[in-house]
Amino acid sequence: MSQGPLRVNGRDCAVQAAAGTSLLTVLRNDLGLNGPKYGCGLGQCGACTVLVDGVAARSCALPVEGVAGREVTTLEGLGTRDALHPVQQAFVATQAAQCGYCLNGMVMTTVALLRRTPQPTEAQARAALSHNLCRCGTHLEILAAVQAAAQAMAERA
Repeated sequence: MSQGPLRVNGRDCAVQAAAGTSLLTVLRNDLGLNGPKYGCGLGQCGACTVLVDGVAARSCALPVEGVAGREVTTLEGLGTRDALHPVQQAFVATQAAQCGYCLNGMVMTTVALLRRTPQPTEAQARAALSHNLCRCGTHLEILAAVQAAAQAMAERA
């Protein structure tokens, strides 16, 4: 049994989990955070993406003990219903979701991209999101959301 504080969305959370338990399992089952989704369980689809110290990471393939002492941010930690994060707002404004299953990964990956590249080209956005799967085909709207978020964040600065 692995035990210890886990820092999620700015809060310390006491967690008990067997060694090797995925971060995704703890986030969803123990902490009740439903932003990250279970997709493939292999770290290949991106639905489970969270930020670990600001870097996009696949929580289904990351053992919970691997994030000890690090800051984990989920979709729920970005903004609130009344004050969405600029990336969340851009995805809403551009109608970048259909079924919404990939949305968590797309948003979290976009947040990480804009932290390291505040004004990405379309090619940079495509490359950053290339490992996030979307079956509904809203790729053009997603790319528009990335650019809209970049612009909104630049205007805020």
